Amino acid sequence: MHSLKLSFAAAVATLLATSASPQTPAPASGDEEITSLMRGEAYSGPKVDSPRGLDGKPDFTGFWRPLKEPGKPGGNMGKDEPAFVLPFNETGKRALLYTQNHTVDPEALCTLGGIPRHNASGLPFEVLHTPQRIGFTYNYNTSRLISIGNELKPEQNPPPRYFGSSTARWEGDTLVIETRGLRDSVKDRIWLDENGNPTSDQTQVIERWTRPDFHHFHLEMTVTDPKYYTRPFKFTRTWARAPKGLGQQEYACNELNLDAEHIGPGAGVVGPDGNRGYGYTAPLPAVPPGPEAYSQ
Repeated sequence: MHSLKLSFAAAVATLLATSASPQTPAPASGDEEITSLMRGEAYSGPKVDSPRGLDGKPDFTGFWRPLKEPGKPGGNMGKDEPAFVLPFNETGKRALLYTQNHTVDPEALCTLGGIPRHNASGLPFEVLHTPQRIGFTYNYNTSRLISIGNELKPEQNPPPRYFGSSTARWEGDTLVIETRGLRDSVKDRIWLDENGNPTSDQTQVIERWTRPDFHHFHLEMTVTDPKYYTRPFKFTRTWARAPKGLGQQEYACNELNLDAEHIGPGAGVVGPDGNRGYGYTAPLPAVPPGPEAYSQ
């Protein structure tokens, strides 16, 4: 876990620092640099209306950084559940044991994170949006492209994919994305979220995206997976628009993944606060270390 934390932090710093404005003051430490580039800042000024596209609908285009919720764990799809634990059925409990003991974090191996995991990620993303199409671009040089149209029907019996098979439609000013045909944690390298919770080939995801104003992007998501969970569960989140000059950059995951062969299975210890990495409280170094650090 220690080597994964270091390599991940170094990769994120490399990715996002390249897009920072030269006028941005240099943070005092590595922790502050990574946090300042990744995490959104709440806007408190006068409300600015959302821009509209040629179809009259809200335009979601922008570079979006997540806002931290006080008292809620990051990356955990169960952040709004009692004790931050999802409602597993017995099969789901066994699937969780499998992911924690037999599966290396897929993103640590440069495998696509997929949906719904990317919606719980602590990393920002960029959206490019036209009336007919919406594209989400994530780190790891991963993108997700979805056609928009009220006449579109979900694909029947789609092959399993990391991002599934999706269609999007408008309900007023809310863009509703329906996804099915996802991979299964027990058969494939995919996790539901950062904590290694499982997802199945029966999972269906409904995302309801809104842009309440110029500076914010909001999601209300419902995940239904009768194979591993006793009931559907919801996940909500808000992102803030990044300052002008920031955006996605090239991210060579395989080349930066310096210690992949030594990463063990599972998400590590999940603490009572619902966050993974419990017990690792040492601050990250201001300067990413050399190769010698990853053998420790």
